[in-house]
Amino acid sequence: MRLYPAFFRVVFSDMDAERAHRIGFVLIRTAHRIGAGRMLRRFTQPSPVLQTTAMGLMFPSPFGLAAGFDKEGSGIEALTDLGFGSVEVGTITGQAQPGNPQPRLFRLVQDRAVINRMGFNNDGAAAIAPRLAKAGRALKKSYGAVRPVIGVNIGKTKKVNLRDAIEDYLVSTRALAPVADYLVVNVSSPNTPGLRLLQNVDSLRPLLKRVGECADQEAGRHVPLLVKIAPDLTESDIDGVARLAVDMGLDGIIATNTTITRENLTTDADAVTALGVGGLSGAPLKDRSLEVLRRLRQAAGGNLTLISVGGVETAEDVAERLEAGATLVQGYTAFLYEGPFWAARINRRLARLLQS
Repeated sequence: MRLYPAFFRVVFSDMDAERAHRIGFVLIRTAHRIGAGRMLRRFTQPSPVLQTTAMGLMFPSPFGLAAGFDKEGSGIEALTDLGFGSVEVGTITGQAQPGNPQPRLFRLVQDRAVINRMGFNNDGAAAIAPRLAKAGRALKKSYGAVRPVIGVNIGKTKKVNLRDAIEDYLVSTRALAPVADYLVVNVSSPNTPGLRLLQNVDSLRPLLKRVGECADQEAGRHVPLLVKIAPDLTESDIDGVARLAVDMGLDGIIATNTTITRENLTTDADAVTALGVGGLSGAPLKDRSLEVLRRLRQAAGGNLTLISVGGVETAEDVAERLEAGATLVQGYTAFLYEGPFWAARINRRLARLLQS
């Protein structure tokens, strides 16, 4: 019998969502700090049959934790104790910023969804880079050659004008590329004004070109580079991003970020409206995220690593994304509802599905 759903209802369901997140994350980090993580790994680590090669990297599992949970690289080791094959940190900006005013994170429990307008709250690239370096060394020592992968997601500092966006992204790139296994350019959050305008291929090309060149130069190696796109793009825009990525030799695309739509929700519409603006994630995004994945697969012709995220809750969801063309799959929102052993359950079931 699973205890976490009852624990969630009693302890977290009526608590402010951001406060609940902080408490949950502290508990996960504390378990690692007192040595419980080493014992946990005996039960949570992925089967060798799940090892996946992508972008020149070996992932212990194709299932990883999406950006947004660990915004500042403060709990990477603790999160890998739970069985995630990768942890994508961020979104990190060139300058430290507090994010948007609170409250800014809201749960739609009936829909197993979340609305957030966090606004890239983080300590800034220079402060976070040493944490990532330390975590990378620790993972290598603990796991050896096949260790969980650290992805780094970078975005635009809010107060920086769009015309200066490339230089701002380069500040993050210089600090973070040397300590990243792969780098993600986030141009799709709805919570930084004007950011999604950078998804236009005319704006995206010079941004990705400069970031890619800078990353490789700073790291002294090729740093796999991906772009994260919104589910709200038109079909032609999705095709355009895919063609651009292939033409530039980009390593991959992450699809998708949160949506600004509020369709197909069971939560009372007036209650949803009262929560205000922000990106919606979770189960309601499942169908659209899968549509975008299939569209990208068709447009890219198998020439890109596709990481699918959005509405992923079960091992069957992960298997469906892999079948639809994803190389890797990420989750986040369901983690809040399913609890700390969610990744381990997915890995166990996914191993059986892939071997059947």
